[in-house]
Amino acid sequence: MRNSSKSRVKSRGSAAGTPRHGGKGSKPEQPRRQVDTYFEVLDKAYQHPTNRIIQWVAIPLFSFAVLGMVWMVPFPEIAFLKKHGYDMFLNWGSFFIAAMIYYYLRLAPTLSYAALLTVGVFSFFIVQLEYVEQAGGPAVWLVCAVLLLIALAALSVGKSMERTQAPFHTFWRLLVLGPIWLWHFVFRKLNIPY
Repeated sequence: MRNSSKSRVKSRGSAAGTPRHGGKGSKPEQPRRQVDTYFEVLDKAYQHPTNRIIQWVAIPLFSFAVLGMVWMVPFPEIAFLKKHGYDMFLNWGSFFIAAMIYYYLRLAPTLSYAALLTVGVFSFFIVQLEYVEQAGGPAVWLVCAVLLLIALAALSVGKSMERTQAPFHTFWRLLVLGPIWLWHFVFRKLNIPY
């Protein structure tokens, strides 16, 4: 009789004696999100302090350069948009931004808003580069191509500093998720849930 009552008491809590989920004061564990898994992989793959500094400069530079190059791909003229003056707002960069923000939104909504803010700043500077090009300066695509090469070279140098070399798919994930990965450090520092 005594043994059965002890087993009932043990079954009410976990092995460590903590209450089961759903008890007073306890919070059920949240399922692990895909974005957290991605960030954990990136955190483990890229730990060298100098590489982290390089990434804080090179990832935004890379993202800006890619957006600028996509922005400069010629977009077909659509008579309806041109007639109403909306043709300047629609280009391949618009579709690229929409797809990127949608992907980030699916992973971490709050971080996607930060990425959208970043893209807004990038867009402003791309338009400024267009004005410079119109005034006789270098072509936007050329400036972005040079920035892209510089960013990739810097990221490669940083990657080589790591003790263990991350596989290519992890490096690719860094390039794709880099903007929100950097933002997640800011959010964590400010205790903002993402």
